[in-house]
Amino acid sequence: MRKYCEECGKEVETKIAVKRERYDVCGEEIETDAQVLVCAECGEEFYCEELDEATLLRAYNIYRRRHKLLLPEEIRRIREQYGLSQRSFSKLLNWGDKTIRRYENGSIQDKAHNSLLLFLREPENMRTYLMENEVSLDGRQRQRLMDTVEKLRQGGDYRTGRKLAEFFFVRPPSMENGFKTFDYEKLCAMVLFFAHRSAGLLKTKLLKLLNYADMIFYQENGVSMSGLCYVHLPYGPVPQDFDLLFGMIAADHVAHIEVVFEDGYERHQVIPERGLPQDILSPEEQEVLERICERFADFGSVEISNYSHQEKGYRATRQGEIIPYSYAKEIRL
Repeated sequence: MRKYCEECGKEVETKIAVKRERYDVCGEEIETDAQVLVCAECGEEFYCEELDEATLLRAYNIYRRRHKLLLPEEIRRIREQYGLSQRSFSKLLNWGDKTIRRYENGSIQDKAHNSLLLFLREPENMRTYLMENEVSLDGRQRQRLMDTVEKLRQGGDYRTGRKLAEFFFVRPPSMENGFKTFDYEKLCAMVLFFAHRSAGLLKTKLLKLLNYADMIFYQENGVSMSGLCYVHLPYGPVPQDFDLLFGMIAADHVAHIEVVFEDGYERHQVIPERGLPQDILSPEEQEVLERICERFADFGSVEISNYSHQEKGYRATRQGEIIPYSYAKEIRL
């Protein structure tokens, strides 16, 4: 991108620099890495609305993590799993008409509202809430919501994996998982996205695509996409306990690994068993996944593995160690 630099007195090439900045968020000072557009010749800073908004979002997310508050996309998913509009959800909760819209657009929710949202994330709790509280929904809306709650209580598309995830993968948000609790449904959607976009996708390449998608999303949003931990193994960064993850995904008939032989070599190909689910990936997440697909479209498994070996996070860790998301800021695609 070229811009006119008043310091240089001419149109110049620009580049993105990273620096530490402090923001006041709800009366609390938050320090975060900021990506800044600068003149490639003299370093003069330019205003860039897109980069400034991304930095502010990272600062807000740091505050949310610090105070254990739901992210905007998590609030949206709670609402959408019950098939409710923003207005209907606000009525259900007896909140102002624009409250949910503000929260989903990035405004920080108060702790009382956050606690109620966390409680209602579980269908069993929503059923209790409907049974024990007067709500502002009309009879038809209330019955439709109850029907949805009952369907969710009966199970879902990912019953086996969700139960196993609760035992093996759910851990407190930290730098190791990108400050997000593991989201099995999100992982399934990511796998299906890559499997449908990349013909003949092999397992080794998929593992690297997942790593890059999570790291880049963290770099730009301050939180990972799936909540996976990634470890240093000989063929590059891979999700921790990935064989167990793939067993869960296969058991739920989301996708499976099929062994094929070509020219005497054994290849482990990812075969999707269903279409891409709706309303699990946000537009921002899909944009990152699409970008990762395009960047590595011409890479085979060996090429992307070799490429991943050059990342600072991989070089700074040893065999079997978790690669913290703090190294995401070093990735340049």
